[in-house]
Amino acid sequence: MCALPYTARMYIGLVVLAVVTAIAVGPYTGIDPVTLALLAVLFVVAESISTMVDSGKAGISPSSSASLAAVVLVGPVGAAVAGLASCLVIRRQSVVKRLFNGAQFALAGYAAGHAFLLAGGETGVPVRADFPWVVLPFAAATLVHTLANTVLVGGLMLILGVLRVESPRRVRWRPFARLELSSLGYGALGLCIATIWGAVGPFAVLLVLLPLFIARWTFNQYIAEQRAHDATLATLCQAVETKDYYTRGHCVRVSEAASMIGRELGLPAERAHTLRYAGMLHDVGKLGVPTKVLQKPGKLTEEEFAAIQLHPMRGYEIVREIGFLDEALDGIMHHHERMDGRGYPAGLSGTGIPEFARIIAVADAFDCMTSTRSYRNARSIGEAVAELRNCSGTQFDPAMVNALITAVDRDGWDPPVAVDPPDEDIAEVAQQDHDDPSAPLRITGGTVSDERSGDGRS
Repeated sequence: MCALPYTARMYIGLVVLAVVTAIAVGPYTGIDPVTLALLAVLFVVAESISTMVDSGKAGISPSSSASLAAVVLVGPVGAAVAGLASCLVIRRQSVVKRLFNGAQFALAGYAAGHAFLLAGGETGVPVRADFPWVVLPFAAATLVHTLANTVLVGGLMLILGVLRVESPRRVRWRPFARLELSSLGYGALGLCIATIWGAVGPFAVLLVLLPLFIARWTFNQYIAEQRAHDATLATLCQAVETKDYYTRGHCVRVSEAASMIGRELGLPAERAHTLRYAGMLHDVGKLGVPTKVLQKPGKLTEEEFAAIQLHPMRGYEIVREIGFLDEALDGIMHHHERMDGRGYPAGLSGTGIPEFARIIAVADAFDCMTSTRSYRNARSIGEAVAELRNCSGTQFDPAMVNALITAVDRDGWDPPVAVDPPDEDIAEVAQQDHDDPSAPLRITGGTVSDERSGDGRS
């Protein structure tokens, strides 16, 4: 507790004091102690089986179901007592975190209980005659419960500096909205629990816990599978980036930029996840290009340039048997196609180019321009945006360019730190990059590979 800032300690203390006051004042009339004790047990177990999401940055548990069931069965004070029981959660947590979480759930349950009563609800087991009208006060309780949790947690995050409100346009509300919708879904189970309670009594706890445990196990299996996929792709990315130390982190950043475009376009969650894979693996075909070609400091021969042009096809061949990539394969294969049909490897044009490929082309070029290369320093975001606009319609899809610009304007973009060569004695370093639309590849024999001009000659 002493390690926390003074304002955070004050905040947690006030939240705990508010809960203690609410519980002390009561009233407890009409509350069945056995029901209250069982609800507290249900709350502790439900909170103990939370699942981490968003790469471990947030957790979601079915505890809101127990809290809202308590709202209906034992009223505001009973819901506060049941919520405070979460301090006994079966999970490694510091005393301060247990205390705050318990107080937070207790206050949310207390507020939701009063909302339920004010909206016309009656404490006790719902009977058939109460339906469908009991749904309205229960919906009010669910909304207040979610809002109270959000405000209490958000307040502490603001005080600790974890959450910064810089600009309303830069708030990533989609992941937050998904978490809250999931929480609302769990909350809706509260009315089901309360109704079942009337038919089977305390056995309702067992009937509810069993599907919750099954759901948690299933979800954790899905998370484990996704982590295995990510680890596999990360290994491939590392293998690609060992061939050119100036492109370290490029795959991950292209994946992030592509995801920003996908979010702006409103892609469904499943396609957005696949798009992230495509961004990570878009350059995996470089494994089939000789390192001396990728790092050649001078002009490329026609054969060397042809080897670079083949890397999208080589990438497709390397990963095509990975079943979960699905639509990502199109992005890997065609991310160097151009809107005017002068790209490679298939010379596709316009909307004939797969959507993922059009997205990755923009993300790829943007990261390349905003990264330091051996032959130049990183360009500013403004310069990169200007170049994307300049190539919009000929090389890049205007819709994808506009989506990235909008996303960067809202969420910002952190250019990578310049990478120092691992060996100062290395003499040969590439002085060009096929991903850079502002610096055409140079070919021997008086030719220039200028993707903006089309055929690679001038």
